[in-house]
Amino acid sequence: MKKAAVVLGLLVLAAGLMVTRTSAPSAAAPTPVPPPADALLINAAGATFPYPIYSKWFDAYHKMHPDIQINYQSIGSGGGIQQLHAGTVDFGASDMPLKDEMLSQLNLHVFQFPTVLGAVMPTYNIPGVNAELNFTPQALAGIYLGKITKWNDPEITKPNPGVSFPGNDIVVVHRSDGSGTTFVWTDYLSKVSPEWKSRVGSNTSVNWPVGLGGKGNEGVAGIVKQTPDSIGYVELIYALQNHLPYGRVQNSSGKFIKASLTTVTAAAAGAAAQMQKDVRVSITDAPGANAFPICSFTYLLIPTNIPDARKDKAIKDFLHWMMTDGQNMVEALNYARLPKPVVAIEEKSLSQVQ
Repeated sequence: MKKAAVVLGLLVLAAGLMVTRTSAPSAAAPTPVPPPADALLINAAGATFPYPIYSKWFDAYHKMHPDIQINYQSIGSGGGIQQLHAGTVDFGASDMPLKDEMLSQLNLHVFQFPTVLGAVMPTYNIPGVNAELNFTPQALAGIYLGKITKWNDPEITKPNPGVSFPGNDIVVVHRSDGSGTTFVWTDYLSKVSPEWKSRVGSNTSVNWPVGLGGKGNEGVAGIVKQTPDSIGYVELIYALQNHLPYGRVQNSSGKFIKASLTTVTAAAAGAAAQMQKDVRVSITDAPGANAFPICSFTYLLIPTNIPDARKDKAIKDFLHWMMTDGQNMVEALNYARLPKPVVAIEEKSLSQVQ
């Protein structure tokens, strides 16, 4: 009994020493810096397509201006538009430019500021196939219409000579949430497939003929990575971050093009003149021998009237920085810079935000 008591006492003493040792602050631990007493919090939400660059921008801007914190929720373009309409965020973000009909349903006026250019591409997980595949518009439309159901379908094998495809069923993956990435994808399919245009159409949410739904670009990338024989569509950076292969897509000139900074920029080559009249443009299936066919601008939705004077100034200052110095960060994340004529258009619009 005495021996047990001694052992128990030693255990209690050891536990006390462990608590004392682990609870003592480390000499090397930095002292947390509290936010300034007058810190300004700006809330925003929307598109997942540009989330990697937005996250980088907002963090960099906060480091330069510790009194300003922009909190961005990557919930999809549809969610961002809804929260802007509900007044729960200071600004929204959408890959789909808002047309007049949708603008009329908002309870406020907004300016739409293009921020970067990006690409949406097919990504896939086919066991035993490591090649960089070529996809025709007919193949992509057929797969998402549920008419092409096997990986060894001739529409897939013909533009990929030398690749041995399994005869397995294709698992189609799409977005489950309201998504600007979905708008870009379905806008493209509507241009290249009359059947898709009449049966499904283009929007942030559609009635999918087939497939599994994933939330956000992150969700689609995750399902494709984990699901053999699957195909999905994601923004370029999500395929790269998840080490997923992505395919070349046949453009309007008949060439199979890989998404890159050069081919995304080529897709926007003819857009600047049109944007002088209206920044809301579609650059899917754009002309040009080197243009990747599934590209888009992505937009911040900024209210034309921001009642809070501090937020008004902070948001306008950020937008100016985003259009200038912020553009130097985009290519590292595989987005393309805004064309200079588009920046000039935006500076003019920025002067009208009150």
